[in-house]
Amino acid sequence: MGNSRKDINKTGKVLAWLCAGLEVLDNFIVTPVELRKRAFRGNLFKSTRNFNSFYDYLIRRGYIYLVDKNNEKFVKLTKKGQLRTLLEKSKISKSEKWDGKWRVIIFDIPEESSALRDRFRKLLKTYGFVKLQDSVFIYPYALNREALAYLKETGLMSYIRILKVEEMDDDKDLKKLFGLFK
Repeated sequence: MGNSRKDINKTGKVLAWLCAGLEVLDNFIVTPVELRKRAFRGNLFKSTRNFNSFYDYLIRRGYIYLVDKNNEKFVKLTKKGQLRTLLEKSKISKSEKWDGKWRVIIFDIPEESSALRDRFRKLLKTYGFVKLQDSVFIYPYALNREALAYLKETGLMSYIRILKVEEMDDDKDLKKLFGLFK
């Protein structure tokens, strides 16, 4: 596993899949054996060697760690792993029908957090938001619960306002850009 964008995307997808169906994200505790079974049930890996390599990668990258409980080892998500999983689960599906309302995100992240601000802009673009101004982005679909949880978990929510806009003076260019014309 390298550091390529493909590996990072795979990491998020696998973490999200492994966490699917578990009650609460921060209580993600499972034995390494159960984690392996879950991964192979989902046909995520071709061999035990592939799984072991990925498992080691998750530990090295700080997404999971081992805890001892009653003389047994368990895998637990780190804060970074929880955020990565929430981020993956927060991806917005474009397959839903547009409700005719625009979602506008406006933000004012302080200058001393410029790196965070730049990462947030990049994140919005990655998910398909379009920049209207430096700190104003627009998207035609609602943010899902996981996206909002991610924003709260990272502390970004205190700098952000999310607006649902029912009317806009001239949005033909945006409708065309998002492929919303019938």
